[in-house]
Amino acid sequence: MTHQNIAIALVAVVVLLFVLGASPFFVVDITQTAIVVQLGKPVRNITEPGLKFKVPFIQEVTYFDKRLLDYDSSAQDVITQDKKTILIDNFAKWRITDPLKVYQAFQTQRGALRRLDDIIYSELRVELGRHDLSEIVSKTRSEIMAIVTQRANEKARAYGIEVQDVRIKRADLPEQNEKAVFARMQAERERQAKQYRAEGAEEAQKIRSEAEKDREIILAEAYKTSEELRGEGDAKAFKIYAAAYRQDPKFFEFTRSMEAYKKTFSGNNSTVVMSPDSEFFKYLKQR
Repeated sequence: MTHQNIAIALVAVVVLLFVLGASPFFVVDITQTAIVVQLGKPVRNITEPGLKFKVPFIQEVTYFDKRLLDYDSSAQDVITQDKKTILIDNFAKWRITDPLKVYQAFQTQRGALRRLDDIIYSELRVELGRHDLSEIVSKTRSEIMAIVTQRANEKARAYGIEVQDVRIKRADLPEQNEKAVFARMQAERERQAKQYRAEGAEEAQKIRSEAEKDREIILAEAYKTSEELRGEGDAKAFKIYAAAYRQDPKFFEFTRSMEAYKKTFSGNNSTVVMSPDSEFFKYLKQR
């Protein structure tokens, strides 16, 4: 066999190896680290990017992302200190700091993520179980999340994982509890509405009573004023009558008798029975 035939055969073998996926070369991206595994045991931890070499068929490469990663869990039930069940949907920021430890513990990045999910949920369940629902929803959420982040990071560090932040994305009541909670909220609002209506009715009654009292006072004052004015008018009239009487008593007596005749004989059908010698007919007698 000539040297040319040998070279062709070697090239053919190399091409066949590439086709079969047994290339001795592999590329590590700038965002990755890689573990070279030989017969199930890690032999090299590659942290620098570039073109790398491995032994075909004997060595394999497992890649890990070295960027800051997002972890978004599915919603899970947590029981609070006041025995309320809430549905917690949380997320976290994490990274792989030691790919070798991750490989030794989980073999793949997906396995590490499953373990991280267990750690974070466990810490959430423990810490949220120490607080009431009102505190979790409004008052101490940031403090709770800081504690959960710290404890989750302490546990995950043993596996070569760093947890930088854990947050609650959403906290809901389970569907079976929503109706009961809404019913309690509705009853509370109805109670407040009744209280406001009662207070309004009481205030309205006070206003009506005050208005009625003011009305009675105003009417009494008006009646008092009218009686005073009427009395003053009567007194002035009596004074005028008295002055007129003193000026000409006979003429005054005559005009008063004429007015009496007018009222008595004004065309009505009344019958008056009197003695002919009565003083009433004084000015009607013939002279």
